[in-house]
Amino acid sequence: MSATAPVNRILRSSIVDGPGNRAVVFLQGCNFNCVYCHNPETIALCRACGECVAACPAGALSRDGGGIQWRQERCVRCDACLKLCPHTSSPRVRRLSPEEVMAEIEPSIPFIRGITVSGGECTLYPEFLRRLGELARERPLSFFLDSNGSYAFSEDPALLAQTDKVMLDVKADPDDPQEYRRVTGNDGARLSARLDFLAGAGKLWEIRTVVSPGLFDAAAVVDKLCRRIAGADPPVQYKLIRYRPIGVRPEAAAALLQPGEDMMNALERICAGHGVKAVVV
Repeated sequence: MSATAPVNRILRSSIVDGPGNRAVVFLQGCNFNCVYCHNPETIALCRACGECVAACPAGALSRDGGGIQWRQERCVRCDACLKLCPHTSSPRVRRLSPEEVMAEIEPSIPFIRGITVSGGECTLYPEFLRRLGELARERPLSFFLDSNGSYAFSEDPALLAQTDKVMLDVKADPDDPQEYRRVTGNDGARLSARLDFLAGAGKLWEIRTVVSPGLFDAAAVVDKLCRRIAGADPPVQYKLIRYRPIGVRPEAAAALLQPGEDMMNALERICAGHGVKAVVV
């Protein structure tokens, strides 16, 4: 039996998580706690506190021994459980094997180019990823990972071999551990070296930065990162993501600002100035 992982949800079609139309698997659990997280319900594993049970209008949740049982067939996806969870978690998580995940994706295979695994932080479950990558190659489908850069791919050649490309989230200045911890709750140690390794191995598809005015010096961060990827072969894409107060925790919605067109255009010009041609805003 393959190693299992906690699966938050599976999208059988997405055009924003890598090239072409792709299936996306979101795993539960993250070693970061970003202030602007747009999927905060994926950060922690369920503690079975039970507060969500009575709040579910569809009766899809119940206590089951020491845990919470979710009846998927009853769920109406109203998100009441997510909105009141005090632990940035979700009771709607299934522990699945790579084979079970692939079985759910199988009907979409004629219409997709590949699979992207996201989170949470997907690299918390490397054994699961290695096997899912094998299954993807057998189809054949490209296999992408969306990661926060905390995993040492250089020390896991088996996972690197199964992974076609990595999309790397760079959330602040990777060389300023205090700033990184303020933004993410993690110091981002060795992120620059891991970015360089993936680019040198031809495994880095894109880097991603969420932009919110005043959170950090976005212009300085984009400039620094563009210098690192400007000569990469094959080229690395840079995705500049506007912070939006959608799906975030209330304290983030109240404290963070959305960037204007002028700011995003200026960041795009920085990329162009370094010869980074593949820029997505």
